[in-house]
Amino acid sequence: MPALPPSLYWLALLTIVGFARPHAVPAQSPVSKVWVPDLGDGRYKNPVLYADYSDPDAIRVGDDFYLTSSSFNAVPGLQILHSKDLVNWSLIGAVFNEQPPLARYAVPQHGNGVWAPALRYHNKEFYIYYPDPDLGIFVTKAKNPAGPWSAPVCIKEAKGWIDPCPLWDADGRAYLVHGFAGSRAGIKTILAVSPMAPDGLRLIGPDALVFDGHQGHPTLEGPKFYKRNGYYYIFAPAGGVPTGWQLVLRAKNVYGPYEERIVMDQGKTTVNGPHQGAWVDTDAGEDWFLHFQDQYAYGRVVHLQPMQWKNDWPVIGEDPDGDGKGQPVLAYRKPKIKGKSQPLATPPTSDEFSANQLGLQWQWHANPQDYWAFLNGPQGYLRLYAMPLAEGYKNLWQQPNLLLQKLPAETFTVTTKLRFDSRLEGEKVGLVMMGLDYAYLSLTNQGGKLQLSQSTCKDADKGSAETTMPAVPLSVAQAQQPIYLRVAVKAGALCQFSYSFDGQTFQPLGQEFKAREGKWIGAKVGLFCTRPGKFNDSGNADIDWFRIE
Repeated sequence: MPALPPSLYWLALLTIVGFARPHAVPAQSPVSKVWVPDLGDGRYKNPVLYADYSDPDAIRVGDDFYLTSSSFNAVPGLQILHSKDLVNWSLIGAVFNEQPPLARYAVPQHGNGVWAPALRYHNKEFYIYYPDPDLGIFVTKAKNPAGPWSAPVCIKEAKGWIDPCPLWDADGRAYLVHGFAGSRAGIKTILAVSPMAPDGLRLIGPDALVFDGHQGHPTLEGPKFYKRNGYYYIFAPAGGVPTGWQLVLRAKNVYGPYEERIVMDQGKTTVNGPHQGAWVDTDAGEDWFLHFQDQYAYGRVVHLQPMQWKNDWPVIGEDPDGDGKGQPVLAYRKPKIKGKSQPLATPPTSDEFSANQLGLQWQWHANPQDYWAFLNGPQGYLRLYAMPLAEGYKNLWQQPNLLLQKLPAETFTVTTKLRFDSRLEGEKVGLVMMGLDYAYLSLTNQGGKLQLSQSTCKDADKGSAETTMPAVPLSVAQAQQPIYLRVAVKAGALCQFSYSFDGQTFQPLGQEFKAREGKWIGAKVGLFCTRPGKFNDSGNADIDWFRIE
């Protein structure tokens, strides 16, 4: 059914007898205290997702919207979000808890793994196609978008194939469009289409080149495939992540020749590089477009733009001069839907650790071992055991047991309450702001006593060593009581760490640190617990709660 234009999804779904709606989703978490896009007066502000949901793709099924995005090396991977109005989004699940191949992703693979995925609904099933740029194109399916999802199947072993998107045509035939990663394939800025089996689980013919963007659209990638009014459409970003524009191609034949048009760029706004995303419609017949904006340390945040069709070309955003090329809106009326208005909803951030599973916002740096962390819901804490440092350790860039989440707004404060029961020399628990540069505030067992310090690392990806500020020793009484670690983030991703023993008065420690993005992702904030050597036992940290305000 994804071959249908979004405007026909609803009509097609009405013919499905006994279709279950809506799909069961987890209970909604509290609304964010730092960013709510719904203005409460019938309007919204961008970004609708102020977090690093890079390369978003979205669909409507009935009156429900679903969205997924790139997850790279982080797990759980391919997180799934749900909305009723395209403005208020909830995090409902993820495709996998461990990324295949398991051994490859047992160690951090920065910038590798899941690149731009495509989410579609066909024959009563949800499909996600995603590329691993080193391994090939994978597909996974589910009856319920909250899961469980099938084990990913490789439908094309290839190095450098990226950003796949399927299309099922009205005649039963199926196709897959994709791009190429210059870093792997040695070519880029071209799009190709392959014929695909109707079940979507294998390619059945050779690739055909359908568009070469070298003349005017460098770094062409991220294609999304649609059909409307007899035209095949490929929506594709060009011009580079922080600087580019949204290109749309159309043709009467799936293999072209394709006409081209830029349908949105930055225009006179401050929204740089607006592109790569999803065309969706509402059950009230309106068209909308979700795309990302690169905000560096904050990641690629998601904006929602109004969209309309003129002469079978889309115009995205507002078009003040009427030239057919739109520019982003910063605030706009909310999409019209037929059902009741949705209550305020945002992806979760804080976690009281009062359940027997981690909040859906958390992701590990690599495939986890089940003994890294334990939850005890009735007792209300997360226990992290101190894991050995990675072989050949230079800095945390190599360490798999980092428990992290996306940054949730431009300004916010993270506070965590914990108790550290260290058994071995050099064991450490820390609150970390992770990226190409990183910093953390930690408790360390030094000489059998606990001490507080701030450490920073510049160019961590290059193997640089950490530098640590002079430590603050804890008294015996202080070491036996809970401690509060905090990082306050202000505009420009400037971070100041501090600590407290009563949760009221916080003492700054260390110099202000400017957060920096990771490899294709924004900075992340979270926790780690390590030890310098391999022993047959481990100390642990009990995390009472983790709050973002």
